[in-house]
Amino acid sequence: MIPITEFKGRDVAVFGLARTGVAAAKALAAGGARVHAWDDSDHARAAAAAEGVSISDINARDWRSFAALVLSPGVPLTFPEPHRVVTLAEATGVPIVSDIELFARAVNALPAAQRPKLVGVTGTNGKSTTSALIAHIIKAAGKDVRLGGNIGAAILDLAPLHAGAYYVIELSSYQLDITSSLRLDAAVWLNLTPDHLDRHGSMTAYAAAKRRIFLNQGAGDWAIVGVDDAHGAKVCTELTRQGVQYVAPISSGQALGRGVCALDGKLVDALSGRGEIVADLSRAPALSGKHNAQNAAAAYAAARALGIDPKVIAQAMATFPGLPHRLERVATINGVRFINDSKATNANAAAQALAVYPRVYWIAGGVAKEGGVEELAPFHARIAKAYLIGQSAGDMSDALRGKVAVAMAGQLETAVRMAFDDARASGETHPVVLLSPACASFDQFRSYEDRGDQFKQIVNGLAAAAKNGDAA
Repeated sequence: MIPITEFKGRDVAVFGLARTGVAAAKALAAGGARVHAWDDSDHARAAAAAEGVSISDINARDWRSFAALVLSPGVPLTFPEPHRVVTLAEATGVPIVSDIELFARAVNALPAAQRPKLVGVTGTNGKSTTSALIAHIIKAAGKDVRLGGNIGAAILDLAPLHAGAYYVIELSSYQLDITSSLRLDAAVWLNLTPDHLDRHGSMTAYAAAKRRIFLNQGAGDWAIVGVDDAHGAKVCTELTRQGVQYVAPISSGQALGRGVCALDGKLVDALSGRGEIVADLSRAPALSGKHNAQNAAAAYAAARALGIDPKVIAQAMATFPGLPHRLERVATINGVRFINDSKATNANAAAQALAVYPRVYWIAGGVAKEGGVEELAPFHARIAKAYLIGQSAGDMSDALRGKVAVAMAGQLETAVRMAFDDARASGETHPVVLLSPACASFDQFRSYEDRGDQFKQIVNGLAAAAKNGDAA
């Protein structure tokens, strides 16, 4: 835990008691603050209380007594309308902060020589893989590294701050929206495609939230920017023109005169202006696909920003195990490969998975995101059949009609069994059953992790049956 002493002896409200809220409440209490934690959910309050968090109905208190409101990143800040606690805080002049902001202030309060190195990663897709890959590389270099934020542990649940430590922080737009003091030694912007517009209201507002990752950077800091989409290319140009920090473009397909790019499966370092092949991505099985080539380019640039040797980086990439629920190989049953890509919660992420395999039996559906699945049109020829589940199944079926064979499966287990039967009967060599939903999970599952875990359980059940001769 990282104790937060800034509010010692003062009253602080914490609203939203999921992972980050509970960690913030504990860190504030450890630092001597009087914590008043609340959540609209009875279950969340009970769970937090069971972990020792002090529960207090902040709706019934005089807000003028609060030194700050620590807001869970999932609570609406501005759009479609501010949550009532946001309105209360603004009406009484109470500063609204995030757990990331508390972390940043704690770092900034240290003497310069005692501050750890900070790497932040944002983007619509690829944040988790890139963050985990950077942490893996830093660990392979023999450094003390901690990974958290929007991935794994909440930032304030990580080990205490000290010189020589490296913190790799996955940052969502929600977190960046209420963070203003964070200064990153290396800030990574991967890409930007339509997502979370129900929270931000527009692509302009979404991009503005993401761009906050570069706040407070100065000379000696690195901005690592994916330039394969128009938003990233614009940001890279603007940052380069401003000349505040070192700007490193990255790409997974474009040859760059400066930066890091992936071309034909090779990673090319042109950070000094002269390109040199530094890694063969075919030796990194967990980094297959064009999207992972971009992730690898970003991770390489971040590691170089920290002074890690290129050979160490290349060796670490070859041993990177990948992440659960992102192109995760589950099993091969009777020649049929099962791939869990449950983390693909929008069409752009699903497109990245579909691009990896020439022919798939595709399981998709859930809670639709803005734009639906229109951008998957270039991959229709790769889809042998789509097995649709969840709330969006009807709309997805309409969008795919006449373009892709469709089965209305409804439930995940039905979809897996139907896809398995069709893949086995196809006569294809090593057909692929791919769960890459292109949708959020909350209609039928607790989270995308829950969806992926259930997929794996179903597949493992099929594997057991096949071993016993029941699925031969």
